[in-house]
Amino acid sequence: MNISIVEDEPKLANLLKDYLQNDGFNTSIYHDGSEALDSLMKNPGDLILLDLMLPGTDGMSICRELRKHSNVPIIMLTAKAQEIDRLLGLEIGADDYICKPFSPREVVARVKAVLRRTGTTPQNGTDASTPETASDSSFVFDEGTASVRINEQVCPLTAVELRLLGAMHERPGQIFNRAQLMRRMYDDNRIVSDRTIDSHVKKLRQKLETVDEATSYIHSVYGIGYKFEILENE
Repeated sequence: MNISIVEDEPKLANLLKDYLQNDGFNTSIYHDGSEALDSLMKNPGDLILLDLMLPGTDGMSICRELRKHSNVPIIMLTAKAQEIDRLLGLEIGADDYICKPFSPREVVARVKAVLRRTGTTPQNGTDASTPETASDSSFVFDEGTASVRINEQVCPLTAVELRLLGAMHERPGQIFNRAQLMRRMYDDNRIVSDRTIDSHVKKLRQKLETVDEATSYIHSVYGIGYKFEILENE
């Protein structure tokens, strides 16, 4: 599988290349936006790591053009942390969004998560050198019995917590805003505050950590919401 790295900082691009290749991926590096767009329009590869601030053509423009012709997964890399920038990146077709500074190991884990979510799985499997070493088989969400088991141990959850977890578990890696979660948690169309949602998420995390403190399941995405992703804690 080939990962295209579009990043104008050579040291960062090479660092990502080393981590990805160490995990079995092939990589292509582009430092100029215009050059990257020309090449990616012909051969986008299996996933694109796309910086926003690039010489030539910027990352947003590249994403817009690619989305006219391709559904290749795109993960945006940027130092622009404002909420509007993140939302805009997702609205124009990015599959995920990582703010700098970041851990290269996190990027590898995100790459695998997006490939799984979009229906493509790395052929070499999951390597223990990255955070994503927790096996999905160790986490079982059983809708029929309305229960959650982690490493064969039952995690007791309330009905609201089960609906909250179930909404995110259906689409691992997808970011849900609070309004989306609210609609799934309460079927009577009641209106609750964002702080109520945050409180439920906090309690859910605590219960999951009580059963498995070595793994994180619910992750905050600053300014947007939450997502479900199985990552082993470092």
